[in-house]
Amino acid sequence: MKEKALEYRDVSFTYGQESGFSIEHLDFEVEEGEFVAVLGHNGSGKSTLARLADGLLTADGGEIRVFGRPVTEKNLFEIRKDVGIVFQNPDSQAVASIVEDDVAFGAENVGLPREEIGKRIGFALRAVGMEEYRTATISRLSGGQKQRVAIAGVLALKPRVMILDESTAMLDPRGRREIVGVVKKLNEEEGITVLLITHFLEEAMLASRAVVMDRGKIVMQDAPEAVFRREEELLTYHLALPRITEICNRLRAGGIAVQNTLDVETLAEEIAKCVS
Repeated sequence: MKEKALEYRDVSFTYGQESGFSIEHLDFEVEEGEFVAVLGHNGSGKSTLARLADGLLTADGGEIRVFGRPVTEKNLFEIRKDVGIVFQNPDSQAVASIVEDDVAFGAENVGLPREEIGKRIGFALRAVGMEEYRTATISRLSGGQKQRVAIAGVLALKPRVMILDESTAMLDPRGRREIVGVVKKLNEEEGITVLLITHFLEEAMLASRAVVMDRGKIVMQDAPEAVFRREEELLTYHLALPRITEICNRLRAGGIAVQNTLDVETLAEEIAKCVS
C-alpha cells in the first residue's frame, strides 16, 4: 500500500489582511509516486501550497504531514531531505559558476561523503540530460538548460517529493515542454512524487491528476482530460485552454478519438492514425 507523500488537513494561512492572499481550511493529499499538477491564476494559493510543504511558510492552522511526519521546526531538516523545490527563476537558484559545483552544493551541505557526492552529480545530470555540460559555465547556458541544472541540484539530494513552483514560467514553449518532459520521466523511472505548480494548462496534460485552485480553495480536481472538458467552468477561474487542447476536444466531439498532445506534429500523427 502506498504512503501519503503530502497531507494537508484543515490548513489555513494568510499573508495578512492587506494582501488578501490566503488559504482557508484546505484538505488535500498526494500519494507516493503521483504526478499532480496544481493550476490557478496569480494569487489563487498554489505557490503557498508548495511553500507550506517544506516549512518555507508556517500554517496558521491545521496540520501538514510529509510521509506521516508533521511539518514542524523540529522536523524541518529531515523533511527537506524528502522534499525538494525548484523555483521560477533559475538564475536566483544558482550558487556556483560551474554546473557540477552547483549540483553538488545541496549534497555537500547535508554532509555526504565526497565519493557519494560524485555519484549523485553523475546520476542527477544524466537524469536531466545535462551530463555533457558537467564542467560548463552556468551563465552561458540557455534558460531551459539552467532550469535543468536547478532540477539536478534537487535530484542530487535524492528527494522523495519534487515540487516545481512555477518553474517553467520564464521559459519559452519549447523550454517548458522539455522541463515537463524531464519531470515526467523522473516520475516514471525514479518513482519521484511530483507536485507541479503552474498556470499553463498544457503542462497538466502529463500529470495523473489536475487540481485547480481559486482564492485559496480547491475548486476542481480530476484527471486532466476530465478537467479540460469543463472549459466554461475553467474560464470562470481565469484559466483558458491552450489552442491545441481546444482542437483536440473538438476533434473528439466530432468522432475522431485523438489523445491530448502538446505539439502539432504529434496531433497530425494522431489524426492520421484515426482516419487511416
